Amino acid sequence: SELVRVQHHPDPVASVLAESGRAAPGLPPVIGVVFDGTGYGTDRTIWGGEVLVATTSSFERAAHLSPVPLPGGDAAIEHPARTALAHLWAAGVEWNERLPSVAAVGDADRTVLLTQFVRSVQTVPTSSMGRLFDAVASLTGLRHRVDFEAQAAIELQAAADPTALGSYSFGPLAESGAVDAGSVVASVAADVLDGVPAGVVSTRFHRAVVNLVVQLADRLRVTQGLQTVAL
Repeated sequence: SELVRVQHHPDPVASVLAESGRAAPGLPPVIGVVFDGTGYGTDRTIWGGEVLVATTSSFERAAHLSPVPLPGGDAAIEHPARTALAHLWAAGVEWNERLPSVAAVGDADRTVLLTQFVRSVQTVPTSSMGRLFDAVASLTGLRHRVDFEAQAAIELQAAADPTALGSYSFGPLAESGAVDAGSVVASVAADVLDGVPAGVVSTRFHRAVVNLVVQLADRLRVTQGLQTVAL
């Protein structure tokens, strides 16, 4: 057997290709949708919401969530409420104390966080889809602090109401490859302030993520002639 070194984020794509018998050299690349928590990217930011054009030996970052400041780096993973405030700030949404995330963070901590975001102090940019799931879980009031990995995302998924109607929408794909989640965050906050149940918000959010995957995959199918998606 041969050991092949791959970067952290293409690694799941390479695994899917190997499992499906598409690891041989010379095969065309696939559209790799890699959504996870946080991991070091090739541009010195923290990735986690990427769409790649990839083979087992190479990749191109074709699309990604627009970076938001992750306060305290890895320490933010344990505090979805702080991540929610980061997403609200990045989206230009007021820190209304009626939002569960804002209420869960004390005045003193909010002051520190605002200073961190404005001055880019002790923050690291992240495109993580996992951290966006954390933020939405906190905005709905489901989980502000986690005890184990992916707890907030798991609880957000479990809360989804399959009978709920509607969907949020991500921003369009920019020339840089970035997709802004600000419109989703703003819509979640507005629904929460209007008293929409967490289960409905969860469903609308999950549909937005599904629609984003379909739209980006279809765009790459057209622009690059790719026919296979690795999730």
